[in-house]
Amino acid sequence: MLHMSINLTTTLAGLKLSNPTILASGILGVSQASLNKMIENGAGAVTVKSISLEARKGHQTPIITTYEEGMLNAVGYSNPGAKAAAEEFCQLARLKAPVIASIIGQSPDDFKKVWQMLAGSGFAAIEVPLSCPHTPGYGTMAGQHTPAMSARITKELKRASNLPIIIKVSPNHPNMVEVAQAAESAGAAAICAVNSAGPGMQIDLETASPVLGFKIGGVTGPAIRPIAVRCVYDLYQAIKIPIIGTGGITTGHDAIEMLMAGATALGIGTAVYYHGPTVFKKITDEMSEWLASHGYQSVKEVIGLVHQN
Repeated sequence: MLHMSINLTTTLAGLKLSNPTILASGILGVSQASLNKMIENGAGAVTVKSISLEARKGHQTPIITTYEEGMLNAVGYSNPGAKAAAEEFCQLARLKAPVIASIIGQSPDDFKKVWQMLAGSGFAAIEVPLSCPHTPGYGTMAGQHTPAMSARITKELKRASNLPIIIKVSPNHPNMVEVAQAAESAGAAAICAVNSAGPGMQIDLETASPVLGFKIGGVTGPAIRPIAVRCVYDLYQAIKIPIIGTGGITTGHDAIEMLMAGATALGIGTAVYYHGPTVFKKITDEMSEWLASHGYQSVKEVIGLVHQN
């Protein structure tokens, strides 16, 4: 049960959130109605499914498979394109929490063009995933996860918008900190850490074929949480802008761990797939219980706490 005396509010790049949880991009963020459902169930902010300039069908099915402690996905950025997205997300001001646009492109100019089509929709921030491990032409498969590209794309969007720019980094590459530092130097307002790991593969023993249509997919869920926590820990020591800790958060204890590592906000993705929209309230209730039982009054008191010990 939520402790009314516990203050869960947090501020991310100037955005005031009622609690640190954010719907991660790619999970149910396909319509204004689905975003509203997440907010009604307790999400502090929501991120739309990534939007490209032109419509994309994505990868061949199956696009998702699960295993003991996680999930593999190779959706391939299926989306209706920027024009249709602008029409769908045309009344975001009606929603009672900030909405973050996730945009993708194959060139720095693409990112700017996508944003120009979405600019009037009422988004509160722009997230840029430079780190998808399973879509040719985008993310790590397009060489976007480098300090140079991180800075270039951030600068391009800074020229096109006054909104906070959030750069989403990969756990797979040793240059993760340098990519985040380059984004910070170029004017990014926050870092989202991390995108899916891998890619990984599962094989159907009966057919002797990979389960996923694209054969490989990004690894998400509880299995990658220790990696995500370590990434957030490293970033907190290296940058001054806030971090959205993302990767395997399912419980309030997971959330507190990520905050202690240095996250200011928390991306919730695979947990929504497994537990439905009510997982946001579940996580925040459990956070409140833990904070109250340990003598804390505010979620802000535990952000980066591990770095003090």
